Amino acid sequence: MFVKTTRHRRKTLWQRLVAPTVAALLVGYFAFHALNGELGLVGKARLDHRYAKLQQEFATLKAERDELLRKVVLLRPESLDPDMIDERARASLNLVHPNELAILRPSPRL
Repeated sequence: MFVKTTRHRRKTLWQRLVAPTVAALLVGYFAFHALNGELGLVGKARLDHRYAKLQQEFATLKAERDELLRKVVLLRPESLDPDMIDERARASLNLVHPNELAILRPSPRL
């Protein structure tokens, strides 16, 4: 009867050190970028903060736009508001009524 034996080989330097080190470095690289990359956890928080800031700015600009649209509607020929005409004439011509008090403010110096 013939017994077949297996021969055990010693692990090479590649099998013992290099392959696990390369694998650990790859895992470390991807873990680092999962946390700190542009779309990682820190990057996501940064994007969320920027999104909230832009939402606030958008709301402010939308309110300003709505106010300007309201003023434009008041200046249209079909819906002229006498108070708006009076306000714009006074502002552009620097006029006041005789019974009004004018308060002069100094101009800002640059």
